[in-house]
Amino acid sequence: MNVKYFGHSVLQIETCGHKILFDPFITDNPLAERATSLSSLRPDVIFLTHAHFDHWGDTLTIAKQCNALIVANHEIIQYVKNSGYDNVEAMNIGGSGVFEWGTATMTYARHSSSFPDGTYGGNPNGYLIQSQGICVYNAGDTDTFSEMSWIGQDHHIQLALLPIGDLFTMGLGGAIRAARLLKPELTVPIHYNTFPPIHADTDRWLEAMKKSNLAARVLNPGESIEL
Repeated sequence: MNVKYFGHSVLQIETCGHKILFDPFITDNPLAERATSLSSLRPDVIFLTHAHFDHWGDTLTIAKQCNALIVANHEIIQYVKNSGYDNVEAMNIGGSGVFEWGTATMTYARHSSSFPDGTYGGNPNGYLIQSQGICVYNAGDTDTFSEMSWIGQDHHIQLALLPIGDLFTMGLGGAIRAARLLKPELTVPIHYNTFPPIHADTDRWLEAMKKSNLAARVLNPGESIEL
């Protein structure tokens, strides 16, 4: 399994011959625009954690160019269908879906969600992706919540993707607490440094994670890891 980071919360997982893209905010994303392009992204599936502009992003443009399946909560999927796109799969919190490459389970996220035009986007979410015996947890935009301990108990997580940018999500300390609850083999930060209000000192975070005996790695936009 290959996990590639494009900046902010844009991630792509390649597994079993399939490409899974998360929160494709490329246009006007200074990190992602340097690491990729809309035309080069041809996922089989697009997962959306919530409807905010910096996650909804270029979803429809990318989906239409390769007929990607869009997976999200009920409210987002209704919005997509009302926009004229029908290759969709709705999920809700706690539910799991079976795909050719593995399974996805939708988790709770402590945040908010609305589309750029003000339409309600339902409850924000995270996802547990399981494929090839590997479990990846994308927490989405969230604060730490106590049920993360259940997720950590119920799943052997090889990789946790946690926001660290603060202001709109948990910051450095919150991500450390979340990692303690989840107990992943490795934590990679997301949702930071895209814009000045969410600047994060990754060196300080890495040092604090090390002191807590938690493995962590920072990926630069365009960089990937093999699991």
